[in-house]
Amino acid sequence: MHKIRGLRWWMIGLIMLGAVINYLTRSTLSVAAPTLLTDLHISTKEYSYITAAFQGMIMLQPLCGYVLDVIGLKFGFALFASAWSLVCMAHGLATNWQTLAFLRGLLGLAEGSANPAGMKTVSEWFPARERGMAGGIFNIGASFGSMLAPPLVVWAILHYNWQSAFVITGALGLVWVAVWLLLYDAPARHKRLSAEEAQHIAAGQEQHLQGSGGKPSILSILKMRNFWGIALPRFLADPAWGTLSFWVPLYLTTVRHFDLKQIAMFAWLPFLAADLGCLFGPAVVLALQKRGVRLINARRGAFTLGACMMMGVAFVGFVESPYAAIALLSLAGFAHQTLSVTVITMSSDLFRRNEVATVAGMCGTFGNFGLLLFSLLIGGLMATIGYTPFFISLAVLDLVAAVLLWTLVREKTV
Repeated sequence: MHKIRGLRWWMIGLIMLGAVINYLTRSTLSVAAPTLLTDLHISTKEYSYITAAFQGMIMLQPLCGYVLDVIGLKFGFALFASAWSLVCMAHGLATNWQTLAFLRGLLGLAEGSANPAGMKTVSEWFPARERGMAGGIFNIGASFGSMLAPPLVVWAILHYNWQSAFVITGALGLVWVAVWLLLYDAPARHKRLSAEEAQHIAAGQEQHLQGSGGKPSILSILKMRNFWGIALPRFLADPAWGTLSFWVPLYLTTVRHFDLKQIAMFAWLPFLAADLGCLFGPAVVLALQKRGVRLINARRGAFTLGACMMMGVAFVGFVESPYAAIALLSLAGFAHQTLSVTVITMSSDLFRRNEVATVAGMCGTFGNFGLLLFSLLIGGLMATIGYTPFFISLAVLDLVAAVLLWTLVREKTV
């Protein structure tokens, strides 16, 4: 059978497309929110409950990661992707906030599989030196999917209705599942993988991280310092992405007085900037490594740079021009993905192959718990104190996260 040159890059591209669909479906609600909330008479506080239901259930990422580690990536991820696609389509049947909250909870449970699946793909298909760039390409899916949501969802609403937006994005997910099942397989079984590329992948894998192939032990992982060194920074940093994804369209509507067409024109820009951040973070890591910095320190350096750039988001509430606010939000998207892709990739640097998806899921739980708390605070306090204190706190939280990353993580060398 004909071998495909550079097959590992095709595989990361394939799962990146899965992440595009994942974040497109989860972002559909935020873009449709101004129309949907009016149509169903949902208050801002009730909307925070709806987003909290998603964040509460996506915290079960360790369950998703464990399933992927046990039954395998190919069929496990197909199962989760099919589930989130069907649940997304069912959003169009909602008639009140309670139904939406229930469906968002189911969506969160299924979509929690994306990050563990991506990190498992990176750990299996790439040598250590290439994992940062591979992780960056995978994480482009998150920002690109969120970037696609405003124009696509607004188009569906203007031409049909808000219900059709959920049906369209969910149907795209089912198409991707068919492609995934047709094209993906593990390196050990993929018939298109050449012997040279298989050797290249194997030669670059750290031997002390290969693992026994057995089931991962969650209790053992919880006792590891390096787990907390990744999980706590995720807890502090992830609220930034949730704010961009779930609250910015409402912010632009209620505070900056954007209409639906302006949302379609401008709300995708922070996610375009985030795409660039996904590539910038790994590029910083490679540049530091070329100057003799060890891998883990290089990742921490890139994270710290991203945290410093996140200080710009603190000024969003103080600028008068809505376009300056968009620019600062775009800087936040760029900065957040610079640091996010760095810390997420570290699960494949510090843990054994049979633990990576479980660790990524557990760290994702902490990240989404931070996002959940932050979202509830916005929903409960936005009417009285506005958005500005929350933008300031995002900048501070990332700086604290950088301190924790340097303090807690220890590089494994044996």
